[in-house]
Amino acid sequence: MSEAVIETQGAVEPAESPLTPESWGKLGMWVFLAGDAMSFGGLLAGYGALRASSPDWPDPLDTLGIQLTAAMTFLLICTSVTMVKALSAARHNDLAGFKKFMLLTIAGGTIFLLLQAYEWTHLTDVGMTMSGNPWGAALFGTTFYILTGFHGCHVFGGVAYLTCILISGIKGRYLGEDANHVEIVGLYWHFVDLVWILVFTFVYLL
Repeated sequence: MSEAVIETQGAVEPAESPLTPESWGKLGMWVFLAGDAMSFGGLLAGYGALRASSPDWPDPLDTLGIQLTAAMTFLLICTSVTMVKALSAARHNDLAGFKKFMLLTIAGGTIFLLLQAYEWTHLTDVGMTMSGNPWGAALFGTTFYILTGFHGCHVFGGVAYLTCILISGIKGRYLGEDANHVEIVGLYWHFVDLVWILVFTFVYLL
């Protein structure tokens, strides 16, 4: 527990800070996620405004691969489960379980990125670009690629982050009472999964 020093009636007494080094890490991640949530919120709000003001906005059910994206969504939800399992294994000092569930989480994130790359390739092949598409409003492609690409960058960063934590865990770190770092990366990964559900709902379903 960190200590500060306060002065009371001429005497110097130690006073404990309510924040531990572990909670400082969680607080830092929550602050980062709050700012990131505002970024995604702004992008989704801009998407909604452009869509509402465009009379020829294409129907996503007719133009986007809903079945593929639904499978991608289910995959990310599964990685949230494996992330919870990885944290539980880390807290119980179960190295084998930690490695297994972290690898499953990383694999799920990697497959998600590969499927997104496949989706983008298919859409560009049929003429959907940042500046136009065959179906209607030119900004349809712009907003789609910015929103899904911004989230894809977060997934890529999360996979890299998870990989670093996994490597450190294999070396004997972040297990048992030192599992705080696994919890912090879990906060980030759950946020990425939650944001995708919002993107999927707004861009693909509504």
